[in-house]
Amino acid sequence: MSKGRRFQAPRGTRDFYPPQMAVRRHIESAWRKASIDCGFEEIEGPTFEHLDLYTVKSGEGIVSELFSFTREGGEDVYALRPEFTPTLARMAAAKGRSLALPTKWFAIPIHYRAERPQRGRLREFLQWNVDVVGAEAPVGEVEVLEPGILALERLGLGPEDVEIRLSHRDAIAGLLKALGVVEDRVPAAFELLDRLDRLPPEEFSRRGEALGLDAEAIERLRGLGARRFDLADGPDAIARALDVEPKLLETLEPLRQALAERGLLEWCRFDPGIVRGLAYYRGIVFELHERGGGERAVAGGGRYDGLIALLDGPDLPACGMGMGDVVLSLVLQDRGLLGEDDGEGLMPAPDAFVIALDEVGAARLPALVAGLRRAGLHVRHSHRTTRNLGKLLGEANRCRARSAVLLDGGASRGVATVKNLASGAQQEIGLEDLAASLGT
Repeated sequence: MSKGRRFQAPRGTRDFYPPQMAVRRHIESAWRKASIDCGFEEIEGPTFEHLDLYTVKSGEGIVSELFSFTREGGEDVYALRPEFTPTLARMAAAKGRSLALPTKWFAIPIHYRAERPQRGRLREFLQWNVDVVGAEAPVGEVEVLEPGILALERLGLGPEDVEIRLSHRDAIAGLLKALGVVEDRVPAAFELLDRLDRLPPEEFSRRGEALGLDAEAIERLRGLGARRFDLADGPDAIARALDVEPKLLETLEPLRQALAERGLLEWCRFDPGIVRGLAYYRGIVFELHERGGGERAVAGGGRYDGLIALLDGPDLPACGMGMGDVVLSLVLQDRGLLGEDDGEGLMPAPDAFVIALDEVGAARLPALVAGLRRAGLHVRHSHRTTRNLGKLLGEANRCRARSAVLLDGGASRGVATVKNLASGAQQEIGLEDLAASLGT
Protein backbone atom coordinates (compact mmCIF):
# COMPACT_ATOMS: atom_id res chain seq x y z
CA MET A 1 0.00 0.00 0.00
CA SER A 2 1.39 3.41 -0.95
CA LYS A 3 1.87 5.97 1.77
CA GLY A 4 -0.57 8.89 1.87
CA ARG A 5 0.47 12.45 1.36
CA ARG A 6 1.68 14.18 4.50
CA PHE A 7 0.18 17.64 5.04
CA GLN A 8 1.57 20.45 7.15
CA ALA A 9 -0.10 23.59 8.45
CA PRO A 10 0.07 26.40 5.86
CA ARG A 11 3.10 28.65 6.20
CA GLY A 12 2.48 31.49 8.62
CA THR A 13 -0.18 29.62 10.63
CA ARG A 14 0.00 27.61 13.85
CA ASP A 15 -1.27 24.33 15.24
CA PHE A 16 -2.47 24.66 18.82
CA TYR A 17 -1.90 21.44 20.75
CA PRO A 18 -3.29 21.41 24.32
CA PRO A 19 -0.30 23.20 25.96
CA GLN A 20 -0.22 25.88 23.26
CA MET A 21 -3.98 26.26 23.51
CA ALA A 22 -3.59 26.71 27.27
CA VAL A 23 -1.19 29.60 26.63
CA ARG A 24 -3.63 31.12 24.17
CA ARG A 25 -6.54 30.85 26.62
CA HIS A 26 -4.36 32.26 29.40
CA ILE A 27 -3.69 35.38 27.33
CA GLU A 28 -7.28 35.63 26.13
CA SER A 29 -8.52 35.37 29.71
CA ALA A 30 -6.33 38.28 30.80
CA TRP A 31 -7.53 40.34 27.82
CA ARG A 32 -11.20 39.59 28.37
CA LYS A 33 -11.11 40.15 32.13
CA ALA A 34 -9.27 43.48 31.77
CA SER A 35 -11.77 44.62 29.13
CA ILE A 36 -14.80 43.77 31.24
CA ASP A 37 -13.27 45.24 34.41
CA CYS A 38 -12.74 48.51 32.54
CA GLY A 39 -16.34 48.65 31.31
CA PHE A 40 -15.98 47.32 27.76
CA GLU A 41 -18.56 45.03 26.13
CA GLU A 42 -17.64 42.21 23.75
CA ILE A 43 -18.57 42.19 20.07
CA GLU A 44 -17.62 40.12 17.02
CA GLY A 45 -17.96 40.52 13.27
CA PRO A 46 -17.54 38.36 10.16
CA THR A 47 -14.25 36.70 9.32
CA PHE A 48 -14.37 38.29 5.87
CA GLU A 49 -15.66 41.63 4.60
CA HIS A 50 -16.22 43.31 1.24
CA LEU A 51 -12.80 44.25 -0.08
CA ASP A 52 -13.99 47.85 -0.55
CA LEU A 53 -14.25 48.24 3.22
CA TYR A 54 -10.45 48.12 3.38
CA THR A 55 -9.66 50.02 0.17
CA VAL A 56 -12.12 52.91 0.76
CA LYS A 57 -9.69 54.51 3.18
CA SER A 58 -6.33 52.79 2.70
CA GLY A 59 -6.35 52.73 -1.11
CA GLU A 60 -5.85 49.93 -3.62
CA GLY A 61 -2.30 49.31 -2.42
CA ILE A 62 -3.59 47.41 0.59
CA VAL A 63 -4.94 44.65 -1.67
CA SER A 64 -1.49 43.05 -1.92
CA GLU A 65 -1.48 42.62 1.87
CA LEU A 66 -4.82 40.79 1.99
CA PHE A 67 -6.19 37.35 1.30
CA SER A 68 -8.97 38.30 -1.14
CA PHE A 69 -11.36 36.10 -3.13
CA THR A 70 -14.45 36.12 -5.32
CA ARG A 71 -17.27 33.64 -4.80
CA GLU A 72 -17.56 31.27 -7.75
CA GLY A 73 -20.08 32.67 -10.16
CA GLY A 74 -20.31 35.94 -8.22
CA GLU A 75 -18.98 39.42 -8.79
CA ASP A 76 -18.40 40.74 -5.28
CA VAL A 77 -14.80 40.65 -4.04
CA TYR A 78 -14.18 39.81 -0.39
CA ALA A 79 -11.14 39.78 1.88
CA LEU A 80 -10.29 37.93 5.07
CA ARG A 81 -10.06 40.59 7.76
CA PRO A 82 -6.52 41.90 8.31
CA GLU A 83 -7.63 44.10 11.22
CA PHE A 84 -10.81 44.83 13.16
CA THR A 85 -11.11 48.64 13.12
CA PRO A 86 -12.92 48.83 9.73
CA THR A 87 -15.43 46.20 10.90
CA LEU A 88 -16.02 48.05 14.16
CA ALA A 89 -16.44 51.36 12.30
CA ARG A 90 -18.93 49.70 9.93
CA MET A 91 -20.90 48.29 12.86
CA ALA A 92 -20.91 51.66 14.61
CA ALA A 93 -22.04 53.37 11.40
CA ALA A 94 -24.91 50.87 11.08
CA LYS A 95 -26.13 51.83 14.57
CA GLY A 96 -26.07 55.48 13.60
CA ARG A 97 -27.45 57.94 16.12
CA SER A 98 -28.89 55.12 18.23
CA LEU A 99 -25.37 54.33 19.46
CA ALA A 100 -25.04 55.13 23.16
CA LEU A 101 -22.06 57.40 23.74
CA PRO A 102 -19.42 56.75 24.68
CA THR A 103 -19.52 53.20 23.35
CA LYS A 104 -16.78 50.90 24.67
CA TRP A 105 -16.39 47.67 22.69
CA PHE A 106 -13.78 44.93 22.63
CA ALA A 107 -13.21 41.86 20.47
CA ILE A 108 -10.70 39.01 20.30
CA PRO A 109 -10.97 37.78 16.70
CA ILE A 110 -8.61 35.94 14.37
CA HIS A 111 -7.03 38.08 11.62
CA TYR A 112 -5.21 37.33 8.38
CA ARG A 113 -2.45 39.11 6.46
CA ALA A 114 -0.89 37.92 3.19
CA GLU A 115 2.69 38.81 4.02
CA ARG A 116 6.02 37.09 4.51
CA PRO A 117 5.99 35.23 7.84
CA GLN A 118 8.81 36.03 10.25
CA ARG A 119 9.43 36.12 13.99
CA GLY A 120 6.59 38.00 15.62
CA ARG A 121 4.53 38.26 12.43
CA LEU A 122 2.34 35.50 11.01
CA ARG A 123 -0.33 35.24 8.33
CA GLU A 124 -2.96 34.14 10.85
CA PHE A 125 -3.02 35.61 14.34
CA LEU A 126 -5.23 36.44 17.28
CA GLN A 127 -5.67 40.11 18.16
CA TRP A 128 -7.36 41.86 21.06
CA ASN A 129 -9.10 45.07 20.04
CA VAL A 130 -10.44 47.70 22.45
CA ASP A 131 -12.20 50.76 21.06
CA VAL A 132 -14.00 53.79 22.42
CA VAL A 133 -16.45 55.63 20.17
CA GLY A 134 -17.75 59.05 21.14
CA ALA A 135 -14.95 60.21 23.47
CA GLU A 136 -12.67 63.11 22.54
CA ALA A 137 -8.94 63.16 23.20
CA PRO A 138 -7.41 62.45 25.61
CA VAL A 139 -10.27 60.58 27.33
CA GLY A 140 -10.55 57.96 24.60
CA GLU A 141 -6.80 57.31 24.64
CA VAL A 142 -6.55 56.64 28.36
CA GLU A 143 -9.72 54.53 28.19
CA VAL A 144 -8.13 52.13 25.68
CA LEU A 145 -4.64 52.18 27.25
CA GLU A 146 -5.90 51.37 30.74
CA PRO A 147 -7.18 47.83 29.97
CA GLY A 148 -4.04 47.19 27.93
CA ILE A 149 -1.81 47.97 30.88
CA LEU A 150 -4.10 46.11 33.28
CA ALA A 151 -3.88 42.94 31.17
CA LEU A 152 -0.08 43.17 30.91
CA GLU A 153 0.21 43.60 34.67
CA ARG A 154 -1.95 40.54 35.28
CA LEU A 155 0.23 38.55 32.89
CA GLY A 156 3.26 39.50 34.99
CA LEU A 157 4.72 42.42 33.03
CA GLY A 158 5.55 45.85 34.43
CA PRO A 159 6.83 49.21 33.18
CA GLU A 160 10.35 47.83 33.43
CA ASP A 161 9.36 45.26 30.78
CA VAL A 162 7.01 47.18 28.47
CA GLU A 163 6.68 50.85 27.56
CA ILE A 164 4.03 52.87 25.75
CA ARG A 165 5.60 54.98 23.02
CA LEU A 166 3.26 57.88 22.30
CA SER A 167 3.18 60.55 19.68
CA HIS A 168 0.77 62.98 18.06
CA ARG A 169 0.51 63.10 14.28
CA ASP A 170 -0.30 66.81 14.31
CA ALA A 171 2.77 67.52 16.44
CA ILE A 172 4.98 65.38 14.19
CA ALA A 173 3.53 67.08 11.12
CA GLY A 174 4.64 70.38 12.66
CA LEU A 175 8.13 68.99 13.25
CA LEU A 176 8.32 67.74 9.67
CA LYS A 177 7.27 71.10 8.28
CA ALA A 178 9.91 72.76 10.46
CA LEU A 179 12.46 70.51 8.75
CA GLY A 180 11.29 71.71 5.36
CA VAL A 181 8.67 69.12 4.34
CA VAL A 182 5.93 70.86 2.36
CA GLU A 183 2.28 70.25 3.26
CA ASP A 184 1.39 67.85 0.45
CA ARG A 185 4.44 65.68 1.19
CA VAL A 186 3.75 65.23 4.90
CA PRO A 187 1.92 61.87 4.35
CA ALA A 188 4.95 60.57 2.44
CA ALA A 189 7.21 61.78 5.25
CA PHE A 190 4.99 59.94 7.76
CA GLU A 191 5.43 56.76 5.75
CA LEU A 192 9.20 57.25 5.61
CA LEU A 193 9.42 57.86 9.34
CA ASP A 194 7.27 54.79 10.00
CA ARG A 195 9.67 52.65 7.94
CA LEU A 196 12.87 54.05 9.47
CA ASP A 197 13.87 50.82 11.22
CA ARG A 198 13.23 48.75 8.09
CA LEU A 199 15.12 50.83 5.50
CA PRO A 200 18.87 50.79 4.80
CA PRO A 201 20.46 54.20 5.56
CA GLU A 202 21.15 54.93 1.90
CA GLU A 203 17.53 54.17 0.93
CA PHE A 204 16.26 56.39 3.75
CA SER A 205 18.47 59.22 2.50
CA ARG A 206 17.32 58.75 -1.08
CA ARG A 207 13.68 58.94 -0.05
CA GLY A 208 14.40 61.97 2.12
CA GLU A 209 15.93 63.74 -0.88
CA ALA A 210 12.78 62.91 -2.86
CA LEU A 211 10.85 64.85 -0.21
CA GLY A 212 13.00 67.89 -0.97
CA LEU A 213 15.15 67.66 2.16
CA ASP A 214 18.85 68.50 2.30
CA ALA A 215 21.41 66.31 4.07
CA GLU A 216 21.09 68.14 7.40
CA ALA A 217 17.30 67.87 7.39
CA ILE A 218 17.50 64.17 6.52
CA GLU A 219 19.76 63.55 9.50
CA ARG A 220 17.40 65.46 11.79
CA LEU A 221 14.50 63.42 10.41
CA ARG A 222 16.44 60.24 11.11
CA GLY A 223 17.06 61.51 14.62
CA LEU A 224 13.33 61.92 15.24
CA GLY A 225 12.92 58.18 15.05
CA ALA A 226 15.90 57.43 17.27
CA ARG A 227 15.07 59.53 20.35
CA ARG A 228 12.59 58.94 23.15
CA PHE A 229 11.67 61.15 26.07
CA ASP A 230 9.97 60.69 29.40
CA LEU A 231 6.50 62.10 28.93
CA ALA A 232 6.53 63.08 32.60
CA ASP A 233 9.09 65.79 31.75
CA GLY A 234 6.39 67.73 29.91
CA PRO A 235 6.11 69.07 26.34
CA ASP A 236 8.29 72.16 26.96
CA ALA A 237 11.28 70.08 28.08
CA ILE A 238 10.84 67.74 25.12
CA ALA A 239 10.62 70.70 22.72
CA ARG A 240 13.88 72.12 24.10
CA ALA A 241 15.58 68.75 23.69
CA LEU A 242 14.40 68.57 20.07
CA ASP A 243 15.28 72.23 19.48
CA VAL A 244 11.81 73.11 18.20
CA GLU A 245 9.15 75.63 19.16
CA PRO A 246 7.19 74.49 22.26
CA LYS A 247 3.88 75.27 20.56
CA LEU A 248 4.52 72.36 18.16
CA LEU A 249 4.15 69.91 21.07
CA GLU A 250 1.52 71.66 23.17
CA THR A 251 -1.09 69.06 22.11
CA LEU A 252 0.70 66.53 24.33
CA GLU A 253 -0.03 68.28 27.64
CA PRO A 254 -3.70 67.20 28.05
CA LEU A 255 -2.66 63.61 27.35
CA ARG A 256 0.19 63.79 29.85
CA GLN A 257 -2.20 65.03 32.54
CA ALA A 258 -4.82 62.37 31.78
CA LEU A 259 -2.24 59.57 31.95
CA ALA A 260 -0.92 60.91 35.24
CA GLU A 261 -4.44 60.90 36.71
CA ARG A 262 -4.84 57.20 35.83
CA GLY A 263 -1.41 56.28 37.21
CA LEU A 264 -0.17 55.26 33.76
CA LEU A 265 2.55 57.87 33.24
CA GLU A 266 5.43 55.64 34.37
CA TRP A 267 4.67 53.35 31.41
CA CYS A 268 4.82 56.16 28.84
CA ARG A 269 7.48 57.83 26.72
CA PHE A 270 7.23 60.32 23.89
CA ASP A 271 8.59 58.88 20.65
CA PRO A 272 8.47 61.21 17.63
CA GLY A 273 9.13 58.22 15.38
CA ILE A 274 5.70 56.73 16.13
CA VAL A 275 3.27 57.80 13.41
CA ARG A 276 1.51 54.48 12.59
CA GLY A 277 1.27 53.48 8.95
CA LEU A 278 -2.49 53.30 8.49
CA ALA A 279 -3.91 56.39 6.84
CA TYR A 280 -7.07 56.59 8.97
CA TYR A 281 -5.19 57.60 12.14
CA ARG A 282 -5.60 61.17 13.37
CA GLY A 283 -4.04 62.91 16.35
CA ILE A 284 -2.60 60.73 19.12
CA VAL A 285 -0.97 57.44 18.11
CA PHE A 286 0.92 54.91 20.20
CA GLU A 287 2.69 51.56 20.28
CA LEU A 288 3.54 49.24 23.16
CA HIS A 289 7.07 47.80 22.99
CA GLU A 290 9.06 45.50 25.21
CA ARG A 291 11.99 47.48 26.57
CA GLY A 292 14.64 45.04 25.42
CA GLY A 293 14.03 46.07 21.82
CA GLY A 294 14.26 42.52 20.52
CA GLU A 295 10.66 42.18 19.36
CA ARG A 296 8.14 43.98 17.22
CA ALA A 297 5.48 46.13 18.85
CA VAL A 298 3.29 44.25 21.31
CA ALA A 299 0.36 46.55 20.50
CA GLY A 300 -0.51 49.70 18.63
CA GLY A 301 -3.33 52.11 18.04
CA GLY A 302 -4.51 55.67 18.08
CA ARG A 303 -7.29 58.06 17.23
CA TYR A 304 -9.28 57.55 14.02
CA ASP A 305 -11.85 60.35 14.04
CA GLY A 306 -13.69 60.53 10.72
CA LEU A 307 -13.60 56.83 9.82
CA ILE A 308 -17.17 56.13 10.95
CA ALA A 309 -18.46 59.11 8.98
CA LEU A 310 -16.57 57.85 5.93
CA LEU A 311 -18.67 54.68 6.16
CA ASP A 312 -21.89 56.73 6.05
CA GLY A 313 -22.29 56.90 9.80
CA PRO A 314 -22.40 59.85 12.19
CA ASP A 315 -19.26 61.95 12.55
CA LEU A 316 -18.00 60.59 15.85
CA PRO A 317 -14.58 60.66 17.51
CA ALA A 318 -13.04 57.23 18.02
CA CYS A 319 -9.88 55.69 19.43
CA GLY A 320 -8.70 52.10 19.57
CA MET A 321 -5.89 49.68 20.31
CA GLY A 322 -4.96 46.27 18.90
CA MET A 323 -2.71 43.78 20.73
CA GLY A 324 -1.61 40.59 18.99
CA ASP A 325 -0.91 37.28 20.70
CA VAL A 326 2.19 36.40 18.65
CA VAL A 327 4.63 39.01 19.96
CA LEU A 328 3.07 39.01 23.42
CA SER A 329 3.59 35.24 23.69
CA LEU A 330 7.27 35.67 22.78
CA VAL A 331 7.73 38.40 25.40
CA LEU A 332 6.04 36.32 28.10
CA GLN A 333 8.03 33.24 27.16
CA ASP A 334 11.35 35.11 27.16
CA ARG A 335 10.63 36.35 30.68
CA GLY A 336 9.64 32.93 31.99
CA LEU A 337 6.03 33.94 32.55
CA LEU A 338 4.58 30.92 30.74
CA GLY A 339 6.53 28.37 32.74
CA GLU A 340 9.31 26.14 31.46
CA ASP A 341 7.09 23.37 30.15
CA ASP A 342 5.73 24.91 26.93
CA GLY A 343 2.43 25.83 28.53
CA GLU A 344 1.62 22.53 30.24
CA GLY A 345 1.61 24.32 33.60
CA LEU A 346 -1.23 26.52 32.34
CA MET A 347 -3.46 23.60 31.42
CA PRO A 348 -6.52 23.04 33.67
CA ALA A 349 -5.62 20.91 36.70
CA PRO A 350 -8.18 18.22 37.66
CA ASP A 351 -9.82 18.36 41.05
CA ALA A 352 -9.52 14.59 41.23
CA PHE A 353 -8.15 11.56 39.42
CA VAL A 354 -10.24 8.44 40.16
CA ILE A 355 -8.40 5.11 40.35
CA ALA A 356 -10.00 1.66 40.49
CA LEU A 357 -7.87 -0.79 42.46
CA ASP A 358 -10.04 -3.89 41.97
CA GLU A 359 -13.15 -5.13 40.21
CA VAL A 360 -15.46 -3.62 42.82
CA GLY A 361 -13.87 -0.20 42.32
CA ALA A 362 -13.99 -0.58 38.53
CA ALA A 363 -17.72 -1.27 38.67
CA ARG A 364 -18.40 1.86 40.75
CA LEU A 365 -16.03 4.17 38.82
CA PRO A 366 -18.25 5.27 35.87
CA ALA A 367 -21.17 6.40 38.01
CA LEU A 368 -18.91 8.07 40.56
CA VAL A 369 -16.98 10.02 37.89
CA ALA A 370 -20.22 11.12 36.21
CA GLY A 371 -21.70 12.25 39.52
CA LEU A 372 -18.63 14.27 40.48
CA ARG A 373 -18.61 15.97 37.06
CA ARG A 374 -22.30 16.87 37.42
CA ALA A 375 -21.36 18.45 40.75
CA GLY A 376 -19.11 20.84 38.85
CA LEU A 377 -15.75 19.16 39.42
CA HIS A 378 -12.98 18.54 36.89
CA VAL A 379 -12.47 14.79 37.16
CA ARG A 380 -10.34 12.38 35.15
CA HIS A 381 -9.61 8.69 35.30
CA SER A 382 -7.31 6.23 33.60
CA HIS A 383 -8.31 4.35 30.48
CA ARG A 384 -5.55 1.83 31.06
CA THR A 385 -6.33 -1.68 32.28
CA THR A 386 -3.50 -1.78 34.79
CA ARG A 387 -4.21 -1.98 38.51
CA ASN A 388 -0.64 -0.90 39.37
CA LEU A 389 -1.14 1.90 41.87
CA GLY A 390 2.29 3.44 41.29
CA LYS A 391 1.72 3.77 37.55
CA LEU A 392 -1.79 5.15 38.02
CA LEU A 393 -0.62 7.70 40.59
CA GLY A 394 2.10 8.71 38.13
CA GLU A 395 -0.59 9.34 35.53
CA ALA A 396 -2.52 11.43 38.07
CA ASN A 397 0.54 13.51 38.87
CA ARG A 398 1.38 14.08 35.20
CA CYS A 399 -1.99 15.73 34.66
CA ARG A 400 -1.42 17.72 37.92
CA ALA A 401 -4.53 16.44 39.70
CA ARG A 402 -4.99 17.80 43.22
CA SER A 403 -6.27 14.53 44.66
CA ALA A 404 -6.50 10.86 43.79
CA VAL A 405 -9.69 8.98 44.67
CA LEU A 406 -8.89 5.31 45.30
CA LEU A 407 -11.77 2.91 44.80
CA ASP A 408 -11.54 -0.65 46.10
CA GLY A 409 -13.74 -3.04 48.05
CA GLY A 410 -14.59 -0.21 50.43
CA ALA A 411 -16.82 1.26 47.72
CA SER A 412 -19.33 -1.46 48.56
CA ARG A 413 -19.47 0.08 52.07
CA GLY A 414 -19.89 3.56 50.56
CA VAL A 415 -16.38 4.90 51.20
CA ALA A 416 -13.29 5.79 49.15
CA THR A 417 -9.73 6.76 50.07
CA VAL A 418 -8.75 10.29 49.01
CA LYS A 419 -5.05 10.99 48.67
CA ASN A 420 -3.73 14.56 48.56
CA LEU A 421 -1.14 14.37 45.82
CA ALA A 422 0.82 17.37 47.08
CA SER A 423 1.19 16.37 50.74
CA GLY A 424 0.68 12.61 50.46
CA ALA A 425 -1.92 12.67 53.24
CA GLN A 426 -4.93 10.42 52.78
CA GLN A 427 -8.23 9.72 54.48
CA GLU A 428 -11.40 7.73 54.04
CA ILE A 429 -14.43 9.77 52.90
CA GLY A 430 -17.99 8.67 52.32
CA LEU A 431 -18.99 8.62 48.67
CA GLU A 432 -21.95 10.90 49.38
CA ASP A 433 -19.55 13.50 50.87
CA LEU A 434 -16.93 13.17 48.17
CA ALA A 435 -18.06 16.05 45.95
CA ALA A 436 -18.18 18.52 48.84
CA SER A 437 -14.78 17.40 50.13
CA LEU A 438 -13.05 17.64 46.74
CA GLY A 439 -14.61 21.00 46.01
CA THR A 440 -13.02 22.71 49.04
